[in-house]
Amino acid sequence: MLPEVTSEEDWDRVVPDEAVMRPGAADLCAGLGLAGAPLIRYPEGSQPVYAVGDEHVLKLFPGTAAQDGITEARVLSHVEGRLPVPTPRVHAAGAYENGWRYVLMSRLRGEGLATAWPRLPRADRERVVTEAAEALAALHALDPARLADVLGPGDWGAFLDRQRAAAVERQRGRGLAQEWLDQIPGFLNSVTLPCATGDGTPPRSALLHTEFMRQHLLVDPAAAWRLTGLFDFEPAMIGDRAYDFVGVGLFVTRAEPGLLGRFMKAYGRTYDPRQLLAYTLLHVYSNLPWYLRELPAPPEPTLDALAETWFGQGT
Repeated sequence: MLPEVTSEEDWDRVVPDEAVMRPGAADLCAGLGLAGAPLIRYPEGSQPVYAVGDEHVLKLFPGTAAQDGITEARVLSHVEGRLPVPTPRVHAAGAYENGWRYVLMSRLRGEGLATAWPRLPRADRERVVTEAAEALAALHALDPARLADVLGPGDWGAFLDRQRAAAVERQRGRGLAQEWLDQIPGFLNSVTLPCATGDGTPPRSALLHTEFMRQHLLVDPAAAWRLTGLFDFEPAMIGDRAYDFVGVGLFVTRAEPGLLGRFMKAYGRTYDPRQLLAYTLLHVYSNLPWYLRELPAPPEPTLDALAETWFGQGT
């Protein structure tokens, strides 16, 4: 019941259209033994995702993102029960029709940390940050070898080279001002990132979430704002664990004084602010103009000042 999606034009026409998506989701649920269960589509996220009753979540992947569906199912199965925070349990996953894939998973309890954050007292924010750091440390401690057949980038050094070569044009396309663009090549050349080994993997490579952010964390207001969920593993990668601190600094601690230092202490390791800003510029979803609008401005318009403002231990 869902049409083929083989291009961006197909995506824009099909994926946002509930008159097309909902019947397909309902048909798939019926085939999974959940006929008649209420379907509520989540407004966030790049993929169509539905709450199916109170216990399940259905995530759909059109043909152009079919590999993401395979990744999501494999990573969720790999991490299930192995982190100090709950993650969705996979009930079923596979191909649907016309190139679509699906993952039916358990529904986590709690409220999104991004929406709850303004209501959290400082002490609760600090505790949540500590719990989040412990969860990320546990994720990075898992052996990712069993996922190497589905997770990229494979050769970490080559990946960084590709990202570096496109860094200026990537930010130019996002609308970054020339005064910032001019600084990027010199800044990246001045930062030492972990060297790849002979097989292209970084030293102590880890399973990366890559979008570790408030939007993918849940808390329970009825349980003293304890962390109750981590989800959305479709962009997972294998690489240098410092790469995950881009999401931490930009979307969890967000330059709030003392929080990133607390996070790193609970995680068990600190990172150079300049290294983290370099990874910010090299990240596959990097959008520096947006970050500059959303986060505190540096005391001067330099990348060195920006690194300290967003990723310094005092923040």
